[in-house]
Amino acid sequence: MRSAEESHTQASGRIACVPDAASEQFAADGATIVRGVLDEHWLDALADGVEHNRTNPSEWSHWYTDSTNATGFWTDYVTWPNVEPYRRAAFESPLASVARSLMQSNTVRFFHEHVLVKEPGATERTPWHHDQPYYCIDGDQNVSLWVALDAVPASSGMRFIAGSHRWNRWFVPRKFVDHTPYAPAPDGYELVPDLDAEIAAGAHRILSFDVEPGDVIAFHYRTLHDAPGNDLDHRRRAVSFRWIGDDATFATRPWQVSPPYEADGLVVGGPLGSDPRFPLVDVD
Repeated sequence: MRSAEESHTQASGRIACVPDAASEQFAADGATIVRGVLDEHWLDALADGVEHNRTNPSEWSHWYTDSTNATGFWTDYVTWPNVEPYRRAAFESPLASVARSLMQSNTVRFFHEHVLVKEPGATERTPWHHDQPYYCIDGDQNVSLWVALDAVPASSGMRFIAGSHRWNRWFVPRKFVDHTPYAPAPDGYELVPDLDAEIAAGAHRILSFDVEPGDVIAFHYRTLHDAPGNDLDHRRRAVSFRWIGDDATFATRPWQVSPPYEADGLVVGGPLGSDPRFPLVDVD
């Protein structure tokens, strides 16, 4: 039970008012939590979507453990055109309004959804990384909204390095399966350092959040984060909805981007226009 002091997002239909404290923390630290964004209706719908997705995976789905083993970690993404609950949540729920508010953008585009499920006992750790070097998107107005479908205490959830989105450092993506870098560090990039050692030495301030179903963790694409295995007695299900704002442009990287989008008529450094892979969402 949350105390009365813990303000919730006040949502009316598709419009949500994000508390000032959350907006300020997102701008300063690159990560925050917005309480009670989605109600039981949306949570039930997304849970149905995750189960459908699990039994009807896309070609981009991946198991980080044996898919026949109940103890495992699996992901999938960009299934929103085929999984109605994801599509409805992106276009009809308060999520787009929250994203626009946090990005301080006049427009909001839906980039994609990313489903991450760790079964009880899954030992696979998500390595330290930040997301934008994986993506075909440049621009500072962006946010991932990590929607919790299960209660997750801070000790068992994601950790963020506060302010790392403002380091002006870009790190080579790492493979989740074995934590190795995608490539040697090209110009403009560096390998992820031993952040656990730096944290142990007191070099960084760490953010983590106690999460209840319907809460949303919001983080910038360049905020460094990791996550432990699942030591809880229930599944840890999340659907992360990724958003981009006014300044988004198409980009390439020295490696295969994720999702593996080709230019298909877009110009590097140019706007996304009416490309259906990056639809505008009307929240007015």
